[in-house]
Amino acid sequence: MKIAFQMDPIGAVDINADSSFRLAEEAQARGHSLFFYGPDQLAYQEGRITARGHDMTVQRVAGDPAVLGPEREVDLADFDVVWLRQDPPFDMHYITSTHLLDRLKGQTLVVNDPFWVRNYPEKLLVLDFPDLTPPTMIARDLQTIKAFKEKHGDIILKPLYGNGGAGVFRLDANDRNLTSLHELFTGFSREPLIVQKFLPDVSNGDKRVILVDGEVVGAINRVPAAGETRSNMHVGGRPEKIGLSERDLEICAAIGPLLKEKGQIFVGIDVIGDYLTEINVTSPTGIQELERFDGVNIAEKIWQAIEAKI
Repeated sequence: MKIAFQMDPIGAVDINADSSFRLAEEAQARGHSLFFYGPDQLAYQEGRITARGHDMTVQRVAGDPAVLGPEREVDLADFDVVWLRQDPPFDMHYITSTHLLDRLKGQTLVVNDPFWVRNYPEKLLVLDFPDLTPPTMIARDLQTIKAFKEKHGDIILKPLYGNGGAGVFRLDANDRNLTSLHELFTGFSREPLIVQKFLPDVSNGDKRVILVDGEVVGAINRVPAAGETRSNMHVGGRPEKIGLSERDLEICAAIGPLLKEKGQIFVGIDVIGDYLTEINVTSPTGIQELERFDGVNIAEKIWQAIEAKI
């Protein structure tokens, strides 16, 4: 098959951690040809969805993960699969790329399905499952947020469309910074904030559970660094091996059918204690860590699910 990856610069990836690299590596091992382009090179041209990029051969060489051919323009309708893999923020640039890729429907399989990536971003899709999540608020109004904090005392405040743990704050019952943080966030963004009741279980880790085509395939635990609330690996969280609890399986059973129905083939959910906090559909990660811990080829499972749909 002909596979295109829409992603951030391939030369900057960590070959031992990046999930897009691992997906490309497995595709190449299966005999598929690879093409790389950045989201800025995506275009609509008189009815065609095109991209300027490079034929690509990936290699597990630190600091030199890919050999790129000369730049050329391609028609993405000529490809079998396009991977939507650039990192958030989930801003209008990201949203526009989903609109353009959505025009390939019926010609090229886009993973994950861009229509539902656009309509089900990670911190909003969880709202469909209030019985599985901690108390949650999405708001921009300061008084409304203050009332939520007054009710729950210890809260987590974060940008609605952020990623990687950036801009995540814990405000406990004695904290006096809510108004200042609200001024900071609203000063540079028109977006609402998401607020959740703080879950003390995060000290034991924030579990990343991976689902492939709606079926759970495993999990890793991400433990916060000392003195840190955030467990994201981008900010120093330590991955460790962990099994799936009955509650994890219950959560996956509840959300899996919807993910499969909406074409979300590779999804990573976040679970703290007994609660679902995010459903990551834009550019989830965790494949390589899970493969090392469990000795299972997760990338192979993802490609098997994709190949079955072609």
